[in-house]
Parts: sequence; structure tokens; C-alpha cells
Amino acid sequence: MNIRFYNARILSFPTDTKEAEGKKENAAFAGNNHRFDLIQGELWVRGNRIAYIGDGSDLLRTGQKENAAKPLWDREIDAGGNVLMPGFKNAHTHTAMTFLRSYADDLPLQEWLHNQVFPKEAQLTQEDMYHLCKLGIMEYLTSGITSNFDMYFAPLPCAKATADCGFRSVFTSGLNDFCQSLPEVEELYHTIREMSGRTGFVMGFHAEYTTSLQLMEGLAALAEKVKSPVWLHNSETAREVNECRQRWGKTPTQLTDELGMYAYGGGGYHCIYLEDADFEIFKHRGLTAVTNPASNLKLASGIAPVKRFLEEGIPVAIGTDGPASNNCLDMFREMFLVSGLAKVREQDALCIPAEEVLSMATVEGAHAMGLWECDALEEGKLADLIMIDLKQPNMQPENHFVKNIVYSGSKQNVRLTMVDGNILYEDQKFFIGTDPNEVYRRANEIIRRMQ
Repeated sequence: MNIRFYNARILSFPTDTKEAEGKKENAAFAGNNHRFDLIQGELWVRGNRIAYIGDGSDLLRTGQKENAAKPLWDREIDAGGNVLMPGFKNAHTHTAMTFLRSYADDLPLQEWLHNQVFPKEAQLTQEDMYHLCKLGIMEYLTSGITSNFDMYFAPLPCAKATADCGFRSVFTSGLNDFCQSLPEVEELYHTIREMSGRTGFVMGFHAEYTTSLQLMEGLAALAEKVKSPVWLHNSETAREVNECRQRWGKTPTQLTDELGMYAYGGGGYHCIYLEDADFEIFKHRGLTAVTNPASNLKLASGIAPVKRFLEEGIPVAIGTDGPASNNCLDMFREMFLVSGLAKVREQDALCIPAEEVLSMATVEGAHAMGLWECDALEEGKLADLIMIDLKQPNMQPENHFVKNIVYSGSKQNVRLTMVDGNILYEDQKFFIGTDPNEVYRRANEIIRRMQ
């Protein structure tokens, strides 16, 4: 598809600071950290890439616009002054857990995980996971999420759901003592990466407390073999860190670093209870911390030290975690909580401004997932974008619509979600090749058959 958006406000977070400063039209809009590039005009999508961003005046001067526009467009969309921006990147989730939404709530992490989640997951079939992932993808689209970083014990059916829906996902293995093996993980690495241009795979394992030393050593060797980053649930609870110290005399971060996990980077999910030495490892290895505020609140796990990560120069991305612990796959809620909880934790209303949070939800999430061509709206990059409707009460007045997006935005403001140049969601309708009612029916059927 070749699509022209016009009458749009195009918001991006340029990766080249000097270039961004030269293009910026409204310096006051950029906020305190001058990250934003705002252009009034149009955006062209040719195939799956962004072909042009600008006000059109440069093309009119050279006579290119009229010659190029007429034969190109399969569709022209009047944005009506609304915002086009990079899609959100859900940097940690377990999509197939949609079947446990609101099923096992109000429990601490270990009891929730071992007594409720694991026994039910053991009853899932590959076909179940395929349909449950479609349900999760639909919810991502309504929240303006254009890609997710998914960890699950059986990623293959989830990757197939991504490929069939036209979505974009990066997967990491949920390797532990109870599921998967090192040969299986190596096979998944190649199979999922070759499945489509929108499915990726990097090395990972569930957590230190579910994985033997032998498996962790094997995964480190496998990551070295294929030159992959490594990801895991890291320091999510104080109990996890204390028990790791009892076993090994060190924290999960220190243990995995000593095992050689991070030769090619990676990072951790949650990262709430880190010590000074852990922060040094994150900096030295170039690791990313993915914060999951709603899940951490609901499971009473704690509040991540986001301010310190940023002060130390450690990248932070945002994830929803799974729909069994959240229970909502909603990046708007996560963004508000990232900023709000940091302010409460630090007793500092100035820390973690909205502009920083929006960058975490887009640019940093893309970089954490290795999606370097999906991090910003720039000519030549992949067309993973969303349209935010400003003609809603919660977006008015327009004193600062970036702050509106983070502090008052909601799913109701997502007019359109495009992945790889294809519109998958628009005006509350899905274009993923599946009837939504069939997806809902199957999800309810799956949980109701379980004992």
C-alpha cells in the first residue's frame, strides 16, 4: 500500500540530535530536553517504509510533488490536524496469558505464579496459545502498540499469530527447569527469525530462581555462539534477590554477568531491587532496564528506581508485563505510572518529565528490542506509526499535547495503528484477517474448559 497522510502534525524523536535541531520548527514545544521534532504537513508511506515527511514546500519548489503524487496513492488520509507519531513499543509482556486476565488476582508474586499461573499454563495447547496471542495483539493495537517484546514458554504459536496478523514482535525464550531446552531454544532462534520480516528472536531465560546453573551457563554459551543479547526477569522482588544471595552469594545481576551473559548486551525486566554494583554492571555492559509499573503495583513487588537509571545513563523502556498480572495491555496507563510513581518514590515532582516517559515508550523500547528501524518517524525507516486523536475532551486545551498524551491520554485517542505500512486498526475496527468475535469466543472457550 502507498498511503499519503496530509494535514497532520508529525511528532518524532530524532536519533540524530544535530539534524533534529536543524529541523525543529517549534522550539518551545520541545520541552526541557529538546528531544522532539514537530512538523506540520504530510507523511508518505510507500510499501512498508516512510518515503517523505515535510510540509511539501520543498517538493513544490522542485516540481516533484505533483508529478509523484498522482500515480502513487492507494489511499490519501486527511489527518485533520491530529498527531502522527511512532507506535508504542511494549518492551515486556507475556501475550498468551490473556486467558488468565482477572482469573488469579490479589496474590503475591510467588503464590500467584506457582499456585495459579503455572498449573493453568500446563493445560494450554499450541492452538490455544495462537488464538490467545491474537487477542493480545488486538489489545496492543487499540493502545497504539506496534510491537511487543514477548517472553513465553512456547513462542512458536505466538510468532505465528504475529505473522498472520501483520503485527511485529520480538521473542525471547522463557527457558527454565520446567520447559524448553537449549537445543530447542537454538532452533527457535533460527525458526522465528526466518518466519517473517516482522518476527525476531533473542536469547533469554525466565529467571534465576527457576533456572539451574547448568542451564544458565549453557544459555550464556549459546548467546555467545549466535552473538545475541540476553534478557531475563531480574530483581523483581526483594525475596528473589535475597534467595539468590543465599544460593550464590551475589545478586541476579552479578551472577548473570559473571556467567558471561552480556557480551552482546541485553537487559532485565522489572529491575526493582538493584545494588550499587548492579548499576555499574548495567552501565558497563550497556544493558537496558524495562520497568513494568502496573504489574509491580498489583503484585506489591515495589517501585523501580527509574530516576537513578536515568541519572546513571542507563536506558529505560516500558512494558505492560502479561495480562494476568496487569491486567490491561495499555501503554497510556503505564506511561502515567512511570512518571507518577517515580515522583512519589523520590518525593520530587520534577523528576521524570512527560517527554522522557514518551521517549521510553517509543525510542528506548525499540532500541531494547533491536528495532532500530522502528524507533522514529524518519524518511527511510519502517512505517510503524499511530494517529492520536486530539479532538477529544481529554486532549483539550492543547497547552502541551505531549504532556496530554502521557498524563491524560487513553486508548480512546488512538484513531489508527499502522505496522509495516499496513493499517491494522482504524476507528475501532481491526484489519488482521480474523473476526474479533471469533477471537473472543475462543478465549472464553479455553479458560472455561480448564479445571
